[in-house]
Amino acid sequence: MDSCTLQNLHLRLALKAQGAEMVRLQTLTGLDLLWDGDASVWPRQAPTLFPIVGSLKDDTHTLNGRRYHLSRHGFARDLPWRLVKLSRERATFVLKDNASTQAQYPFPFELRVTYRLLDQAVRVIYELINPGSAPLPASLGAHPALRWPLVPGGRREDYRIRFELPEAEPILRLSGGLLDPTPRPTPVQERTLPLRDELFEEDVLIFTRLRSRKLRYDAPGSPVVEVAWDGFPQLGLWTKPGAGFICIEPWQGVSSPVGFLGELAQKPGSILVPPGEMRRFAYQIAVWTDV
Repeated sequence: MDSCTLQNLHLRLALKAQGAEMVRLQTLTGLDLLWDGDASVWPRQAPTLFPIVGSLKDDTHTLNGRRYHLSRHGFARDLPWRLVKLSRERATFVLKDNASTQAQYPFPFELRVTYRLLDQAVRVIYELINPGSAPLPASLGAHPALRWPLVPGGRREDYRIRFELPEAEPILRLSGGLLDPTPRPTPVQERTLPLRDELFEEDVLIFTRLRSRKLRYDAPGSPVVEVAWDGFPQLGLWTKPGAGFICIEPWQGVSSPVGFLGELAQKPGSILVPPGEMRRFAYQIAVWTDV
């Protein structure tokens, strides 16, 4: 099955097997929450980042003296996943290693993603399983693109992100696609980040010392979207200046730091899943339109 649709009393969610990606999240009153994937601007909508988040130096990594090519954000977003469970309000897709993935990432793995509608929210659960006999080095990230503005005709400059807790710690930025280790002052004002295109002229905002585990995205008088996450220690915020979306990205892992030449197992932000074990990550998008 190439696609499926979930629905409950509040939301309708369309999914595709290619990348196991959300392609439309809509309230039953007709409000579209996800970016439409306009290929002339940015062709994706909510990709899964695996087995890396961000970039490696020269898009390569080394294991036991052999070099492997692994492009930005990994391959999971570009491969067909298998739909293994489907009901009215829930769907589970699975991706396993094969000859193509082994040529880029020589490790056995099984990655499952479950989408579940819960009242006015969609919950996304990732389960990363190591079926092999050695530790599995990996990073994992979510990349949902929400419409900015949420309501057609709204003023972009009215939108903001309000964190659960004050976020005073410095953030990081990229340099040539790699992590610049130089801390930058946070643009968050106590708990609030007013959104403006100039924030993203240097690409993504990277929060590596995050206190919050949820945030709200809205404008005065607009619907409210809350994004919450479990198991993801970092967060990225990104758009292309002027584009009609804002990506709110819970991450486990970041781009390789400038100058880093180690293996994936030593890369900052990578985890090691022991043989036979599983790591679980989750995030949730909820919407309230009666504000």
